[in-house]
Amino acid sequence: MEEAIIQTDDRQVFRISPLIRGTLLLLYMALMAPLPVMAGAIKAQGTELAVSPPLLAVAIGLGGVLLYGALAQRVEVDAEGISVGYPPWIGWLLRSRWHLAWSEVRALKPRSTGQGGIVYYFIGPDQQAYLLPMRVVGFNRLLQWVETHTKLDTQDIKPLAQPWMYGVLLFLTLLLLLVDIWTVTTALQPVAALS
Repeated sequence: MEEAIIQTDDRQVFRISPLIRGTLLLLYMALMAPLPVMAGAIKAQGTELAVSPPLLAVAIGLGGVLLYGALAQRVEVDAEGISVGYPPWIGWLLRSRWHLAWSEVRALKPRSTGQGGIVYYFIGPDQQAYLLPMRVVGFNRLLQWVETHTKLDTQDIKPLAQPWMYGVLLFLTLLLLLVDIWTVTTALQPVAALS
């Protein structure tokens, strides 16, 4: 497994928290994995489906790979600036890489989200906004880099979601997986009886 933070004296790489990555991947699996099984059970009872269960399984698998790639985002900081991007295997598809030199940072501006949270944007040249990644392991160390190199005050900036929130989501996801197992098992019993 990749390290969450890679650090040298003049460079540091931050990755999305394993708790966040694991929880979101598990939630995707809990929501999507039963669908091909359920579709297969429905098809076995003679009902026509718009999408075949194997094709549905392939689409869900591709969606899982895309989600895994999106959660592989990494933030790199050094004495020159900050870069946000993805590993090359998925970066060509997501193409949302950006780099901002510390000398170009004019301000850090808060903006409220639709869910009532607050996110922060670096304001760069020509008032262009760059989202400060807030779900990385070592977020406080990232803020230290920002404060050291830009002289902006980052004391009031807090992570968008606290770890306990993802802990609760993980717990609920595990409950959903138990319900999935029961549902799939129940759905397959009539199919087994028909065989």
